[in-house]
Amino acid sequence: MGLVFLWERWYFRHVKSFLQTIEWLEFQKSIGRKTWRFDDGKVITNIVQHDLPFGMNYLYIPHGPEINFDNITGGLKNELEQFILYIKNLAREQKSIFIKIEPLRDSVIELLYGAGFKKSSKEIQAHKSIVLDIDKPEEELLAGMHHKTRYNVRVAEKNGIIIQSTENVDAFYELLRKTTKRQRFSTHTKEYYKKFFEFFGNANGQCCAEIILAVHDDRPLQNVHSKPVAGGLMLTYGDTCYYLHGGSDHELRQYMAPYGLHWGMIKFLKTRGIKHYDFGGSETTKWPGITRFKLGWGGRQVEYPGSFDMSIRPLWFFVYKIVRKIF
Repeated sequence: MGLVFLWERWYFRHVKSFLQTIEWLEFQKSIGRKTWRFDDGKVITNIVQHDLPFGMNYLYIPHGPEINFDNITGGLKNELEQFILYIKNLAREQKSIFIKIEPLRDSVIELLYGAGFKKSSKEIQAHKSIVLDIDKPEEELLAGMHHKTRYNVRVAEKNGIIIQSTENVDAFYELLRKTTKRQRFSTHTKEYYKKFFEFFGNANGQCCAEIILAVHDDRPLQNVHSKPVAGGLMLTYGDTCYYLHGGSDHELRQYMAPYGLHWGMIKFLKTRGIKHYDFGGSETTKWPGITRFKLGWGGRQVEYPGSFDMSIRPLWFFVYKIVRKIF
């Protein structure tokens, strides 16, 4: 048994997704989505309704369901049948076209695949991520980086790049907007990020969000001379910090601010006792540059099962897939 296999088995057994917390469900409700939670102590999952044009919708289960095998005593088949019956009835009540699940573990979809879920090419959560174990000495983390990443970290330090926590959603969003325009991918609206930060931007719950900006001098952020060069939206849950979204000013790329941003964040997280830093989605064909950047830190590429759909209204589901291919 290889070390990578053993690590992945441990990771998937112990790490749970913030997308399956009650807090995430409450946030979804706060932005106007219908939500439900199925929890019989054995099968547990968040369910979120996503609206589509023309009054249509689908039900979405992010990084779930979670199956507590230790609590199942009356037969796994019966427990799963009850869960499937529940979500099918819910989908029919809501006139949903289909149900989409993106489980965290292969074992879950292996159990549910025969119930009618089929592989989907349309993913909401990326099915690959880069996870770096940061519970190591800094010297060991630096040694594990690609030599170009290590060099660029040093360049950022020489340029005086430091990180600062801020509530300035506008500054973060401007950096994100520049990056999405340059890289040609879509993101949420500024209003979404403001609501996200308002909801998670405190340390009272299980999930805690922070906006981190990298600046190229050590003056206070509100000082006009202190220029944000890169920024990231981070969310900490358990012993893992997730890099959710980020951007940088390409015109000031010589500062190597994204390297200073992540290295500064990693060092800061270590002081909090955080053990894992999840760089988020990686896909060589879709985001080659971003993926190379994330892989350069020496983390492990974690692969999730992907996206699976169950048709509830076959005709409308067929129309939906055709329209999605066209647009």
